[in-house]
Amino acid sequence: MSIQNREQLLRLIRDLHERIRDAVVAACEQAAVEQLAGVAEDAADGDTIYAVDRVSEAVLLEFFAAAIAPHWPLVLIAEGLPDNGMLLPAGTPETATTIRVIVDPIDGTRGLMYQKRSGWILTGVAPNRGPQTRLSDIELAVMTEIPLVKQHLSDSLWAFSDGPLHGERFNRVSGETQPIHLRPSQAAGLAHGFATVSRFFPGIRSELAAIDDELAQQLLGPPQPGKAQCFEDQYICSAGQLYELIAGHDRFTADLRPLFIGKAGSPGICSHPYDLATMLLAQKAGVLLSDERGASLDAPLDLHSNVGWIGYANAGLRAQIEPKLLAILRARGLV
Repeated sequence: MSIQNREQLLRLIRDLHERIRDAVVAACEQAAVEQLAGVAEDAADGDTIYAVDRVSEAVLLEFFAAAIAPHWPLVLIAEGLPDNGMLLPAGTPETATTIRVIVDPIDGTRGLMYQKRSGWILTGVAPNRGPQTRLSDIELAVMTEIPLVKQHLSDSLWAFSDGPLHGERFNRVSGETQPIHLRPSQAAGLAHGFATVSRFFPGIRSELAAIDDELAQQLLGPPQPGKAQCFEDQYICSAGQLYELIAGHDRFTADLRPLFIGKAGSPGICSHPYDLATMLLAQKAGVLLSDERGASLDAPLDLHSNVGWIGYANAGLRAQIEPKLLAILRARGLV
């Protein structure tokens, strides 16, 4: 590990996450859905920024400038900041920064602002290797759940690249915390479990659904009257999807959207590196990850790279699913 005083940095980042969590929950308690769902910014080459996102951004920038940058000069990478990142402390030459930090203050904004699903705060910290720094360089990852207003429990996970996965559950009612130990599913197949091909937005839903159906039929056989062979969960949140794999709720997830760029139809938007800032945590839990073509999952720490990914809860599932999925994609001219 090359990050200095890493335990202190972890404590500060966890403190930041708790502040963002509390500020966003308070805003959700006080504001109407229509206010939180208002569009604050709609960049032509980026994701839509909603009003609820602004709540977390204000806490984020103030904290990094005051508490973290004086000890770890850094390049901060997050939506709403310059494409090449923000240098902190202000005026610091990039060559003098020691870490690059990629943050998503709220992943899962759409579900959270309508109070449908939890959102997640994501932070990945890597030694500063300049613009060539990648997700695989991240040495510290932290993710914290932003619960619904009606939900009293909130999970937080963290890990260093050379250590185990840690987890903690916070009770908003009592203020107590307790450790949690999450484990991916050890199921031998997909029958009666959750397996999802992501198709969140209009444009290529029919193609993705056809891939999903073809894969399910090859793995489970034709649909049987009166039976549900397996299920899906269109959780519009990459971090939430990773958490579901980590927690043993889901067995397989594939986000294949980048494969359709430049082809008939449009994926609308794809995941970006900040959405996968905490993929290290899934890997530490034992989840097996690849990119949308079956290669190692990786991407530069930037704001605009389109990232596809596939997650398997265990090696047995990967051995069953991956060859069939890749064959289906090849037959369709996607890989």
